[in-house]
Amino acid sequence: MTAPKFETLLVRAEGAVGRLTLNRPERLNALGATMMRELVEAARFFDTQADVRAVIVSGAGRSFSAGADLRDSPVAAASTHSGNSWAVRREVGQLGLRMADAVEAMRAVTVAQIHGYAVGGGVVLAAACDLRVAADDAIFSIPEVELGIPLAWGGIPRLVREIGPALTKELVMTCRRFGPAEAKSAGFLNRVVPADHLAAEAEALAAQVAAMPSVPIAITKEHVNSVTRAMGAGSTSFSDGDALLGAAFDPESLEAAQKYLDRTVRRKRD
Repeated sequence: MTAPKFETLLVRAEGAVGRLTLNRPERLNALGATMMRELVEAARFFDTQADVRAVIVSGAGRSFSAGADLRDSPVAAASTHSGNSWAVRREVGQLGLRMADAVEAMRAVTVAQIHGYAVGGGVVLAAACDLRVAADDAIFSIPEVELGIPLAWGGIPRLVREIGPALTKELVMTCRRFGPAEAKSAGFLNRVVPADHLAAEAEALAAQVAAMPSVPIAITKEHVNSVTRAMGAGSTSFSDGDALLGAAFDPESLEAAQKYLDRTVRRKRD
């Protein structure tokens, strides 16, 4: 089956190792509504490819992903001023969660290949992957609170699962940047390698997993995921979109978002 053509993704499914590349390099692979919908579709496509046992998830250009695209954000479409019905607005608000859930549920083992910036939703996308390899000069940050919104898309339970509650609270509440060494020490990354070795390292890890017997690999992935779901029982990811939309239009949140955008523009200008 030929891989479908996407507007924002490059997909390759030849042999045991497939590739899913975020392909908006001019926007640092920011996650807009179109890309999130296409990631769900791409995950479903890979599930039809019996020969693909591992999929490398990466970003084209200078970064893995700059997070939610503020120019193509589902939040605007979900505004009460958009004219859309409540059902439509809620569906749009849940796009990020559906994207992360679809990637996490893929049959193939996913390997995130992280370089440049992994910001906000980009961190959540990486957390939805099974394994993570990063360049030693990658930069991570979770700026949602500074933007006046909670971290959504199932990001909180995924981060608690990977790095624990205390560090999740610190990184999300302070919005500070952190590097690959700290991310690996916290358990978020499997490997950190020099930037010029990143692609080869991700390929080698994916190939190593793909060469193993497929049945125990599939059982192991589902077993670990089942355990972590049980650990997160009672979490409210299903209502992430509602919480996001509720906070996004609070006056204080709107003011915070504008200040963040103003600082970003000044930094680019300077």
